[in-house]
Order: sequence, then C-alpha cells, then structure tokens
Amino acid sequence: MRFLIIDDSAVDRHFLMSLLKEMGHQVEAYESTVGIIEKLTTGEYSSVFLDIVMPEKDGYKFLRELRLNQQTFNQHVILYSSKKTPIEVSYGLNRAGANEYLTKPITRERLEKTLQRL
Repeated sequence: MRFLIIDDSAVDRHFLMSLLKEMGHQVEAYESTVGIIEKLTTGEYSSVFLDIVMPEKDGYKFLRELRLNQQTFNQHVILYSSKKTPIEVSYGLNRAGANEYLTKPITRERLEKTLQRL
C-alpha cells in the first residue's frame, strides 16, 4: 500500500515512516499541509496519516478542506495524534470525519490492526 504522512514532528514522522516501510509499504512524508490537496488529486494513496496539532493549519481544518473537495472527499484519513481522551477521539472520528484515529506513540501492533481494516 502507499501512504502519505503529514506531521510537523520530525521524530513522529520518521518513526511512523520507518514502521510502514518495514512492513513493506511505500511512504511519502511532509511536515505541513501546504500543497497536499494537489498531491492527493494526482496520486493514489491507501490512506493519509494526519497529525492534528500543527503550526500553520491544524489537521481538523485540513480534513474539512479535504472533505469539501470533490476530488479528495473520499480519501481515507487516519488522524494520528497525541490527543487521546475519549472526547477528542470521538470528535476526530464523528465530527471531523476521519476514518480511523491512532494515538501517539504508535505501536506496530496497533498500526497493523488499523491497516488490516483498509
């Protein structure tokens, strides 16, 4: 599968990218959402791993843009965040429109379970 990671934390971005590559997947990683809508309209990604707390545009705002765009509204998105209370997870899935929600730090086991549902 092919994935896109958007996370402003270089450590988290690298760790997730390493796990996915070890599992045999293709991965592209970016530190911000700048230019990503265009990339998603031209490329085919199994899912996008999207951090919530980022400096320029948070993950919720970006996800709203993604869902409002006719070319990207069906893109599978996994919110990937340190926000882990039940209220935050519920908001991410039910209000923001993410397909999945993974909390940081991620483990290989939780990642594999999530990817099995794709």
